[in-house]
Formats: sequence, C-alpha cells, structure tokens
Amino acid sequence: MKVLSSLKSAKNRPGCQVVKRRGRVFVICKTNPRFKAVQGKGGSKK
Repeated sequence: MKVLSSLKSAKNRPGCQVVKRRGRVFVICKTNPRFKAVQGKGGSKK
C-alpha cells in the first residue's frame, strides 16, 4: 500500500474517491490501486 502524506490530496487524483466507513477514512482508487489508503482507528474491538 502506498502511504499518502495527505488523504485530501487523493481527492484530486483521477479515479480516486475518499469514503468514510465504520469510523475510518478510506481512499479507493479504481484506476491505480496502489493509492489505497486507510486513516483512523476503528471503534472498540469485542
């Protein structure tokens, strides 16, 4: 996984979108899957 310095910069990349799921921020990139990224810890584990 490529680590981006800022997930906001991924918004400007073609084919990339920033999605919030389960309290985490994900970057999903269809055109270049190298730019997948996750930010934020999830909730408490059971």
